[in-house]
Amino acid sequence: MWTPTKNQKYGVVIYNFDQDEVPQALHLDVGETVQVLEECRGWYRGFSTRNRNVKGIFPAQFIHLKPFKIDNEGLYETVTPVEDPVVQEAASVLREWGQIWKNLYVLLGTSQGDQELWDAVRKAMMDVADWRKQLITGTLTSDQIAQLKLKITSKIDWGNRKLGLDLVPRVDGEMVDPDAVSVVELHQVHVQSAEASQSHSQGLGTLAKRKERRKVLSHHLFFCMRDFSYHLGEDAEIFFSLYDAQKAKFISERFLVKLSKEGFSNYVEKIHSNCTIFTDLGSGDLASDLYIVAHVVRVGRMLFSESVKKMSSHNYRRPYGIALFRLAQSVLQGGEGEVELTGKLFTSDEKDFWQLPELVLKKQSNKYSIMSNNASYGLVVSVKVVHGELEQATKENPLLLKNVCVTKKLGFSDVIMPGDVRNDLYVTLNSGEFERGGKSVGKNIEVTVLTLDAEGQALQAIYSGMGHEGTPEYSSMIMYHNNSPRWNERLKVAIPIDQFAGAHLRLEYRHCSTRERNEKKLFGFSFVRLMDDDGGTTLRDGSHELCVYKCDERGRLSNPMEYLNMPFLSKEAVDCIYSLPFQRSPKESIIIDTLLCSTKLTQNVDLLSLLRWRSTPDGIGETLSRLTRVDGAETVKFLQDVLDALFAMFSTDDGNSTQHSGHVFQALVFIFSLLEDSKFEHFKPVMDAYITGHFAAALVYKGLISCVKHLSDLCPQTEKQEAIMRCFRSLEYIFKFIIQSRLLFARATGGQNEDSFRVDVDSLFESFAHMLNMHLENIQASQVTLLEHLQGACDQLCRVLSPGEVANHLSNLFNATPVESTRDLTRAKLHAMKNSVNSPIYDDDEGRGLLLETICTHLRQHLDSRLELTLCGEVLSDIVILTHKHIKKYSHKLPATLHQDVEMIMRTLFDVVVQVILTLERSAPSSGTLVACLMGILQLMGESHYSKLWEAHMISGTHHLRHLLHSTIVLLADLVRAAVFPSDWFVMRMVTNYTILAAMQEIAQPLISTFLKQGRFDNQLWSSYLNLAVGFLTQPCLQLEHFSQQKRHKVLERYNDMRVLMGFQILSMWRELDDHRLHFIPGMVGPFLEVTLVPEPELRKATLPIFFDMMQAEQQAKGSFKQVETELIDKLDILVSENKGDDEYRQLFNTILLERVRSNDPVWRESGTAFINSVTRLLERLLDYRNVMQGDENCDKRMSCTVNLLNFYKNEVNRQEMYIRYIYKLHDLHVPAGNFTEAAFTLQLHANQLAWTQRMLHADHLYPAQTETQRKELIYMKIIDNFDKGKCWEQGIPLLEELATQYRTRLFDYQKLSEVLKRQATFYEKILSGKRYDNEYFRVGFYGLGLPLFVRNKVFIYRGLEYEQIGAFTQRIQTEFPQAKMLSHNTPPDDTIRSSDAQYIQICAVKTLTEPNPMFDGVEVDERILKYYSNNHVRRFVYDRPTYRGPADKDNEFKNLWIERITYTTEFELPGILKWFEVVDQKMDQLCPPQYACETVERNNKQIRQITLHYRANPQDNIQPFTMRLQGTIDAAVNGGVAKYQDAFFGPDYLVMYPENADHVNRLKVLLSDQTMILENALDLHGKIAPSANQPLHRRLVDVFEGLRNKVRKMCSTPQSQRSTSSLQSTPPPPPTHRRADSDPATEFRRTGSIVNSPLPPLPSDKGAVSTSSSSTSGHSSQRSSQASSLYAHFHSASHDDELYAKPQEWDSGIGSQRDSRPRSAYISDSRGSSPKSLSKSLNNDYMIVPPPKLSDESQRWRHSRPPSPHTTRSSGIHDSLNTSWSDSHGSEESLPPLPPRVGERQTRSVSLGGEDDAPPPVLPKRMGKKCASPAMFGCDQLVGDGVDGCSSSGGGLSNGFPASTPGTPPLLSPRNHRTPPPPPIPPKSISTPLTPLSPPTCFSLNTSAEDLTPTMPTNLYIGTLDETQHSLLENYSVPPRLQPHPPPSP
Repeated sequence: MWTPTKNQKYGVVIYNFDQDEVPQALHLDVGETVQVLEECRGWYRGFSTRNRNVKGIFPAQFIHLKPFKIDNEGLYETVTPVEDPVVQEAASVLREWGQIWKNLYVLLGTSQGDQELWDAVRKAMMDVADWRKQLITGTLTSDQIAQLKLKITSKIDWGNRKLGLDLVPRVDGEMVDPDAVSVVELHQVHVQSAEASQSHSQGLGTLAKRKERRKVLSHHLFFCMRDFSYHLGEDAEIFFSLYDAQKAKFISERFLVKLSKEGFSNYVEKIHSNCTIFTDLGSGDLASDLYIVAHVVRVGRMLFSESVKKMSSHNYRRPYGIALFRLAQSVLQGGEGEVELTGKLFTSDEKDFWQLPELVLKKQSNKYSIMSNNASYGLVVSVKVVHGELEQATKENPLLLKNVCVTKKLGFSDVIMPGDVRNDLYVTLNSGEFERGGKSVGKNIEVTVLTLDAEGQALQAIYSGMGHEGTPEYSSMIMYHNNSPRWNERLKVAIPIDQFAGAHLRLEYRHCSTRERNEKKLFGFSFVRLMDDDGGTTLRDGSHELCVYKCDERGRLSNPMEYLNMPFLSKEAVDCIYSLPFQRSPKESIIIDTLLCSTKLTQNVDLLSLLRWRSTPDGIGETLSRLTRVDGAETVKFLQDVLDALFAMFSTDDGNSTQHSGHVFQALVFIFSLLEDSKFEHFKPVMDAYITGHFAAALVYKGLISCVKHLSDLCPQTEKQEAIMRCFRSLEYIFKFIIQSRLLFARATGGQNEDSFRVDVDSLFESFAHMLNMHLENIQASQVTLLEHLQGACDQLCRVLSPGEVANHLSNLFNATPVESTRDLTRAKLHAMKNSVNSPIYDDDEGRGLLLETICTHLRQHLDSRLELTLCGEVLSDIVILTHKHIKKYSHKLPATLHQDVEMIMRTLFDVVVQVILTLERSAPSSGTLVACLMGILQLMGESHYSKLWEAHMISGTHHLRHLLHSTIVLLADLVRAAVFPSDWFVMRMVTNYTILAAMQEIAQPLISTFLKQGRFDNQLWSSYLNLAVGFLTQPCLQLEHFSQQKRHKVLERYNDMRVLMGFQILSMWRELDDHRLHFIPGMVGPFLEVTLVPEPELRKATLPIFFDMMQAEQQAKGSFKQVETELIDKLDILVSENKGDDEYRQLFNTILLERVRSNDPVWRESGTAFINSVTRLLERLLDYRNVMQGDENCDKRMSCTVNLLNFYKNEVNRQEMYIRYIYKLHDLHVPAGNFTEAAFTLQLHANQLAWTQRMLHADHLYPAQTETQRKELIYMKIIDNFDKGKCWEQGIPLLEELATQYRTRLFDYQKLSEVLKRQATFYEKILSGKRYDNEYFRVGFYGLGLPLFVRNKVFIYRGLEYEQIGAFTQRIQTEFPQAKMLSHNTPPDDTIRSSDAQYIQICAVKTLTEPNPMFDGVEVDERILKYYSNNHVRRFVYDRPTYRGPADKDNEFKNLWIERITYTTEFELPGILKWFEVVDQKMDQLCPPQYACETVERNNKQIRQITLHYRANPQDNIQPFTMRLQGTIDAAVNGGVAKYQDAFFGPDYLVMYPENADHVNRLKVLLSDQTMILENALDLHGKIAPSANQPLHRRLVDVFEGLRNKVRKMCSTPQSQRSTSSLQSTPPPPPTHRRADSDPATEFRRTGSIVNSPLPPLPSDKGAVSTSSSSTSGHSSQRSSQASSLYAHFHSASHDDELYAKPQEWDSGIGSQRDSRPRSAYISDSRGSSPKSLSKSLNNDYMIVPPPKLSDESQRWRHSRPPSPHTTRSSGIHDSLNTSWSDSHGSEESLPPLPPRVGERQTRSVSLGGEDDAPPPVLPKRMGKKCASPAMFGCDQLVGDGVDGCSSSGGGLSNGFPASTPGTPPLLSPRNHRTPPPPPIPPKSISTPLTPLSPPTCFSLNTSAEDLTPTMPTNLYIGTLDETQHSLLENYSVPPRLQPHPPPSP
């Protein structure tokens, strides 16, 4: 039994589960998350979170359960895992991105593909997945976790923006809960999240009040020496320091790396000994041109030699070289991580070594050189810049910076931290001048620097470079033989502060010999005291020239007191007059540079005098005045001491002021101002600590207040405002001291003088107010400064005064500031208001109330005047946010104060904010903020607030309330229609919509109570409200069906479906209207229709009855619902085209409204029902139309749907404008498809709506404003152009005549008349000379319920495209309906197929059935004129299907061959506005066997007449088609055709059995007799025009014909058979019904149909004949209905046409074994009008006998055989060229691509070429396996089709011996391209039927071998003119006689 789960709710799939055999199993993949609902015996029931709608069961073992929590427990509960939110979000995002990423992959390689985006998303997904894995492992520190979360959320936001997904609002990386914050705060989060996402920032969205990240002021450079490839041979020291090339000076200490003589790789003194970090670099330093300079010093012998291996007893420091590394800006900005740099060493003369870096940078290459090195690199270092405080940087890069020594900057950094303790003295050995001392060469001078205290004790305080411990002394480099050395060596002297006063430096000078055994010889010294005698100031920074005193014994220097009293500077020694213990060398000196960086010692005398002011009280004034000139760094270092001194001077011990109080106050203000400098802002905590911990002046508060008030009063009276502005900027610290002093005083006195203090404060603020209220230009800056810094003072006042008192002071100041003031003052006031709102005062109920009233009043004034809208929006935002937070503190009843606050905001600002937003452009910067504020105010308001708002506006009159309601509704509608927030701010939009929904429910109350029920109905107000509701409901962001399931679930969980809620609100309001509903007809029909089209079933069911109410309301008022009907139809057309609505809506519309009509039974029931059904039909057509709007393959469907719609609008609802609209839609579909004729007929529909009047017509998007005549004329011209393009000139002529009439009789525009008449003449010429192709027609049946409604279970007649055969047509239909199955039979489908859910299509070719045209009666009409009407303007079409009745005769099937003829009638004529029309009627007729035989013989007779007439008129034409026709006819008749007829119909028993067929039998005899006469006449003509090469063949034909005539004479026994044969003359054929121009016999040629409509040959005998493979003879199709179109080999296959139709199965099964094989023959044609050259070439070489291999029954059923082409293959893969020799064709065969299988196909059999003695007669005619390649260049059926297997239309031969050309096809032959073929050999006598080129016999006995079958070819063929040949080709074929109105009578 299934039980609900409690502890198992959420899990992850750990195994794939896909068991179809398990009932209700849920398919699961590894990694999916599932929610469990129930459990039972190891199974769970639940759903995947991917698709919550599908529930199923799955094994419990396949699920890993996870901890969870439940939200909204119950029906809509949400189960979420108890995981880190970022982990959850990462998983959710990866699922969402994964699907999108797959879709992007599918698009790759297409025009829409984006490889770059695909790669970027893939990388982002991999990063997020990897980081999520790291979070889950739980091995990271809290700092690393925080950093990783920021990276994940940053990447997620980047990916969402890249993919166009929704923006995630965040605070410090965490997603914001929209329910927990105000909508205004949510807006600020969105703004900052969007900015952070766009800038790829790590600091994602945060609240507006969060402080911005401080600007980074400190930067540090990590440095590491990686390698050193130079070999010095001795130890080395490398000093690294930073060099500023722009300033040409070093800016950092030196970092020392020591190398042993073995080299760098073997030197490891300690960890990180080769790494350091250069600290405290400022932004200016990074922007400069920085270098790292490396000084390399060799330590060892004076002169190094590789040959000397002995260790030196002395180590001298000798210069070696330098290297420089430039730090690029990309490195300094830290964008490249750790970067490796490589540099070479440079060297120079020792005298220039001190300036070598400068020489290299200046590229003075003559003074330096590059040192050689074996390695490819020199000195290798790596650097990386890190930012921020050093401590924080170390935390962020622990592995990089931990335990790395620090190399400080020379001097203080840009930021001095209060806790920094530094006491560093930097001494630079610059240069020296020494005497030679009687030597010829200079000395090798070494300077030793020592640090000594007052007692002479050495201090470990000298650092030659960082990275090593301090030493008591330092030895300089030695410049070889140089008495004026320059070192430029910098030392750091770090002496403890307590020892600094008595310490001094001593420099000892020694000469060093190059001899190893000689010691260094001391010859002098210098010293320098570090502080002055009184211990006040230190040695000043700068360059100092020291005295050099002679001394050669170091022992004399053991007591420093002996020399410390001597002058140490050269300038002091000049004035020295007393004797000295040591003799000074006047010509010797040394220059050093010093720099002191100390936070404890000062070099400033002025600062020192301030600190010692008591010692010189008379100089206080001067001291205070000089304080402002003291460097700020010096002042803040001694901040506490300076402040103590100043406050001591400020007042006496009893609190009275002194004479210096004013100066002291200025000095205090100066110090306070220093703290505003970014360099010293970190000293603010020091100041605060001093105030709270050290400040003890309890009596100064009165004096400070007095000083501030004095300056405030003085402000309007002085032009100098600098001091006053400085005072106002320091108000915060001034009041900090005032309040602290007051607190100290109160603590000491027990709170005395409280009132006095309040009076002083009041007086001060009154002074402020007075100053602010003045309109003086010179004090404006001071006013602005006061307002900007006022809040700091008020915050301090709150420590001693109540928030209400302080708020009162602030309010007074705000009110004192004029509203109409300068922009700067207004901005300052608004900033002050903003600061006050965010101050602690606003947290107090009393203070908040006072401030709100004042601030809201000022905001209203500024908003009204449209001043500073952005700032006003910011102030209002803060008010709304803080008020919302206060309300959130109370879960139940709110205190009265908060109610009052909300009411204050609402009453004061609501209406003005609405008005401002209405007039504001959406692109304005303040637009979003103000809209958010309005939403925030609405969010704060409750039902009681709305009531008070309505009441407040009603007091002034109803019109005020109406104005407010109307403005609010209009604004909300505008916000809904054109969203002010970006589309990816989904959360913000949903919260806004939820707020609007709640507001609309409240707005409805005054609409009902005031503007409906009290007799004050306001139509405009109600219409606006209803339109707003509709706009809200239909806005895109609420259409949940477009969301992912996960997103949709979240929306429903939090907000429900707001569309349904609004829909019921609309319904409620509609019911309230009652009698006023008529006002909203027809205006609200369209909006309500849009509501009902929303795909939400419940909403549709609720709102559809509104239409019934509308119909009833209009019916009752006006007697009809015409307006509802009209508007509904108009809007429905538009909305459905916008992809709204579906079939479910159509059903609901019909069901619900009909039900309402039936249940209410109104008087208009019948008309209502009709209207509802009509709209339902319209919906059906519109939905069909919309479903086929896209895709080229749906073009025909779009046309059908368009016609359905235009017919509906014309016939059912009579909407002319809609009718014309769809006319042009249909026209625009026809033109790109090339259907110009149909486009013309379509435009004619519009023209028919117009008359020849002067009525003015309005302009539209197609036509300008013009008269009706002008528009009709314009449309006529378009129609005529289209008829011209479509070659339908006959249709254009009446229009031209109509135009000519108008121009001649009404408009009298002879110019246009002449143009029209010229064009009319051109059309007549084109009718006679233009090349036109007769389009094929096809019957197409659509069956099955899976097809669209407009074709479902219907039959259509299609007009094929130009040159389109049935194969191409079938493929086109299959493409249009790719899901459909093609039926392979043409029998009517049963009900199973019609009612199935699948799609079936049945296609066959049909023939036109031309109606009699009385216009041509009794008139001699050119065939070219008649030809058009045989294929156009037709509605009736026929399809013949052969059937057999009675027992089958295997020897003569003609006996039982009946023809089932179906006649189809279409709804309209073709061509028309479509290329197809539905069949509206069909009837079936049966043709008995002799009747059909008569048709075929009669048709063949006519064709022979036509070709005879042609050659009589054009004897110069190529004789081959004539010869071929005669040979095929005579041979086929002789060898079986006549005999078959005789056996079938002329026997004595036939008429006994079928007496009703006597007329047909007698007629058949007459026709056969006529055929002999026709052949007689033809042979006579053939003998006259045949060239000599063809005369042997002609004589044979005459001999064979004698036998045929005798046989016919005996069979028919007619008088005609007794006629003389001596002259072979024949009577001319009788004239047809329509007399033709006999002068042009080519016009008499008419095309024939398929074999079913062709003459049948005589019955052959049953042995030894050659048989071609045939699939079926059971159908009827056009000679042109072939699957393929070959340019060269137009080889007819009757079986192709018949395979498209069905034949009885019993016939198929009973004939296959009885048929014998016979030879094939072929002829050339080109359906596309190939060149005569190619055709003539093929004409000479194209017939053969093909012996196909024996095929299995199944393969034969699917195979369409054709003549082989082993050499040439069409590139299209459809047909091959014919072989050019009999030997090539022997035994070879190639198959065609099969058509779709047809039921009942005939089996194909092989062709045998035997050498049997007795040649059997041919078997029953059947069609070839090869398909017709083109639409009758030679007629296929006529040339070889009807007699191709040994049969012909009248006893044998070809049914038409001349190659029929089609319109648009060039002449078959041209004299220019024809080459005379070689003469054929005379065939052997043993062959009864000679084989000649292009007339392959279709029935002959085979008594010879294949070698004897040599093709013959005439040698001298005469070819007529191109025009004659063209005419013969164009007019060769026409409608078969059976389809003509009056078939010609038998002769």
